[in-house]
Amino acid sequence: MPPMLTRIRVPAGFLLAGLYFWLAHPTWPLWPLGIGLAFLGMLFRGWAAGHVRKNDRLAVSGPYAFTRHPLYLGSFVIGLGFSLAGQSLLILALFLACFFLLYGPAMRAEEERLRELFPLHYPDYRKTVPFFLPTRWPASRGPAPFSLRHYRRNREYRAVLGFGAALVLLLWKAWWF
Repeated sequence: MPPMLTRIRVPAGFLLAGLYFWLAHPTWPLWPLGIGLAFLGMLFRGWAAGHVRKNDRLAVSGPYAFTRHPLYLGSFVIGLGFSLAGQSLLILALFLACFFLLYGPAMRAEEERLRELFPLHYPDYRKTVPFFLPTRWPASRGPAPFSLRHYRRNREYRAVLGFGAALVLLLWKAWWF
C-alpha cells in the first residue's frame, strides 16, 4: 500500500464522519434498518477480532473461513448500514469511493504481508477462501474458538465505542432536525 494512503486512512475517516453527520437525514423507517445492518457488521467484525492472532498464526477459523478479510467486510457492512441510515446518495457514493480507494489497497498489502509471514500455509488458504465477499460455505478450518482475550487485545472495543458515538449522534440529529 502506498505510504500516503496508509497515512490518510484514519484522518479521511474522521473527515468523512463529519461530512456524514452534516449530510445525513435520518428518518423512519430507513434509519433503523440501516442501524440494524451496521450492527450486523459490528457483530461480524467482533467475531473476526476474536479469531485473529496478528502476526502469530494465520487466522483460518470463524469468519476467516468465509473470507480472507472479515474485518474489512464488517467495516464495509457498517458503512453501508450507516449510509442507508443517513439516506443520502452522496453519502453512499462517497463511502463506496473511499472504501475501495483506501481499503482495496490495504487489503492487497495485507495479502502480501501474510504471504511473507506464512509462506507454507497462505497459498492454500488463498486458493480456497474468497478475497472479500463470501461465495460458498467453507470446509472446516480448524478448532480455534472465539477468544474474548484476543478481541480485547485487538482493541475491537474501539469500534464498538465509535459505533455507539455514531449512533448517538445520528439519533440526536433524527430527533432535533
